[in-house]
Amino acid sequence: MPRSLFGRLVLLLLSGLILAQLLSAFILLRDRGQALYESLGENLIERTAGIVHLLDSLPPSQRRQLLPLLGGPKLRIRLDRRPLPLPPGEDASPALAERIRQQLAQRLAGEREVRVALRGGLIDRPMIPMHRRMMQGPAMGGPMAYMQGLHAMARLFLIQVKLEDGSWAIFERGVSESSFHWPSRLLVILAVLLISVLLLSLVGVRSIVRPLRDLQRAAEGLGRDIRRPPLPERGPEEVRETARAFNTMQARLQNYLEDRARILAAVSHDLKTPLTRIRLRTDLMDDGELRRKIQQDLDDMEAMVGATLDFMRGTGSGEQSQPLDLPALLESIAEDFRESGARVRLACEPMPPYLGRPLALKRCIVNLVENALRYGGEADIRLQPADHEVTVTICDRGPGIPEQELERVFEPFYRLEASRSQHTGGTGLGLGIARNIARAHGGDLTLRNRPEGGLCARLSLPR
Repeated sequence: MPRSLFGRLVLLLLSGLILAQLLSAFILLRDRGQALYESLGENLIERTAGIVHLLDSLPPSQRRQLLPLLGGPKLRIRLDRRPLPLPPGEDASPALAERIRQQLAQRLAGEREVRVALRGGLIDRPMIPMHRRMMQGPAMGGPMAYMQGLHAMARLFLIQVKLEDGSWAIFERGVSESSFHWPSRLLVILAVLLISVLLLSLVGVRSIVRPLRDLQRAAEGLGRDIRRPPLPERGPEEVRETARAFNTMQARLQNYLEDRARILAAVSHDLKTPLTRIRLRTDLMDDGELRRKIQQDLDDMEAMVGATLDFMRGTGSGEQSQPLDLPALLESIAEDFRESGARVRLACEPMPPYLGRPLALKRCIVNLVENALRYGGEADIRLQPADHEVTVTICDRGPGIPEQELERVFEPFYRLEASRSQHTGGTGLGLGIARNIARAHGGDLTLRNRPEGGLCARLSLPR
């Protein structure tokens, strides 16, 4: 079973069309064969009755002279003193032979002995005894009549009529198998009809599935850019309603994020104002040691407020995506850390420009490199482009993180001071901010411990 909706609909329509065409062809061919076969029987009955009346009116000496003129390529007529014996079981269709015998007897009138047999069935495949008895039994109705009719056709009509003088007129009428061959013209018409309906069905299925694909792309793009253009509201009513509901959801999310950004901006302003007043008042303090401690606390509070606001603001900075040289960005970040004395190694593979948000990606990678330097003393950066994604890995040689804590470190304010270092700073929001930026680009950020020691952060970005 295909996995896509398009494949399943095509398979369903194709199966139904082929089945319908096969049934139609079966019915048409069967009815055509039966009609042709019955017309041959009617023609043979009329002709046989006329020839019998003619032979009865002629003296025996003239009958034999006239027989070649009465026969033909497919009709052989001969006279004999006794009828031909028919071996048991050779009659292809006793029921049909009996009907022909009765009709011929009515045309001849009077008490006249008539024998009819159908020899050499067109379908000579071996049949199980029950099937053969069914085909040789009385006429059936419904679907079984088609099977019976197909097996009833024979290659030869054998009709024997007793003349008035006691002799027998024997008629052997052959049926050409070419009369029952597949009609190529009809098959071509059925094939053209099937192909035409199939093509129209494919166009219809594609028109139905296309809005769903547009909705899928829109849903994927919504996570990257909440301000993306709304989904076109066109197509059938159900599709328009779905697109309208999606656009309404997008507008509500956008309004929610804008409201949250305004609230955060107000909170930031309200918090920074009293902090600034406290900092100014500390400058008037005489106790230098106390002033230094209070100012350090204020610095920590401002850093925590800023980091918290950045984390809650998420990707709502409004920065637009643009093509950027990712290897050059990584080289710039690594060079900045090297200038400050940090041990940062970089390995890049060439790649075409990547569509992303430069400032957000720089902040994400800087956070990861700072973590690697803080807990591992050095950082190894590696860029690996692939067909469908770009991977940036930042590895350190620190103590690593317990396996059960690899996901918890992305939670806000969650830190592993005891397991990583006893003298680390930060607010516990760096990894959460980095993951938010990665997911805003449609990618993700994961952590894993290195077998030889240390931690690796894997940033995957779709292309």
